Amino acid sequence: MGAAGPDFEVAIVGAGVVGAALARALQGLRVALIAQAAPPRSAPGALEARVYAISPGNAAFLERIGAWQAIARHRLAPVHGMRVFGDDGQSRIDFDAWQSGAAELAWIVEDAELQCALRSGLGVFSAAECERIEVDAQRATLSLGDGATLRANLVIGADGARSVVRAQAGIAVREQGYGQSAVVANFSCERPHRNLAWQWFQGGPVLALLPLPGERVSMVWSVAQAQAARLMALAPEELCAAVAAASHHALGALALVSSPRAFPLRRLRAQRMIAPRTALLGDAAHVIHPLAGQGANLGLQDARALAGVLLGREPFRDAGEARLLRRYERSRAGAVTAMDAVVHGLHGLFGSGGGGALASLRNAGLNLADRLPVLKNLLVRQAMA
Repeated sequence: MGAAGPDFEVAIVGAGVVGAALARALQGLRVALIAQAAPPRSAPGALEARVYAISPGNAAFLERIGAWQAIARHRLAPVHGMRVFGDDGQSRIDFDAWQSGAAELAWIVEDAELQCALRSGLGVFSAAECERIEVDAQRATLSLGDGATLRANLVIGADGARSVVRAQAGIAVREQGYGQSAVVANFSCERPHRNLAWQWFQGGPVLALLPLPGERVSMVWSVAQAQAARLMALAPEELCAAVAAASHHALGALALVSSPRAFPLRRLRAQRMIAPRTALLGDAAHVIHPLAGQGANLGLQDARALAGVLLGREPFRDAGEARLLRRYERSRAGAVTAMDAVVHGLHGLFGSGGGGALASLRNAGLNLADRLPVLKNLLVRQAMA
């Protein structure tokens, strides 16, 4: 088989949102998708607690690859505006889709619904774990946990923050914990959310309520790990009361409609997004704080960029050619660095607490930005890409 060349042009390890999106985008190439688990499925009538705020640019990409239209419309909620409040109870900045010349700022979609739409119709080469990757001048050889071996021109690591592909490629990471967990849950609300997203900086914690279909919202509350444990231990009515109070009763009384879950938060950045015959996407390459809701969007932008490079190459070029991989890495370096710096900076400014001059500075900055339409539109355009 070696003399005949690799079995596949691309082997994608990991079939979450980012890996599956890339696999769909590369239909027409010889692609092997290695997925360790079946996609999650939503219970009929229930809403999953884990959701994404998908940018219009990524929604358009998902539509081009045939996934967006596979999501039932009643499982999607557009975001028409956003209200962000400082920790002094007075400062705020508002974003409005109409004022920015857009139909919506983002779309809220459940993880399970998006994964099912992406995986629909995709064949999976193996559900086993990738155990070893060997790379030479002609190919990469992957040894899987079920005993199978496959050969490909290019290996894609879309296998999350603990990426096996990244470790096998010897790519180092810079990582730090935030000492926080994100507590997520869904609520029905007494008052209409009007398709607005809400966020409150709380001198350390950050609370966000995102609109869901109907009069329901998805909560993401980033808090210290000890506080997360306390929230998870509350009875449903106690949790509802705590969230309503923390959100200043903006949506009235709340009722829990999904069990809360908690995820530890950390920052991670791979020192390279490529290695010989290897490329990293999504959480395998970068993990950011959820306060801006841009983690999934960064990963989908990675998939868009790499698909563009691979599909646009000359037919005679090997998909794992170093020149192509460098083109992909250069195309993503600026955007990933900028988003990582902005989100980490916002967390340092608002999420680390502290009063006095720092508190005055950060809250005055919100009010100032709210009065500068050019700056607001620039922020919106970046988030909508």
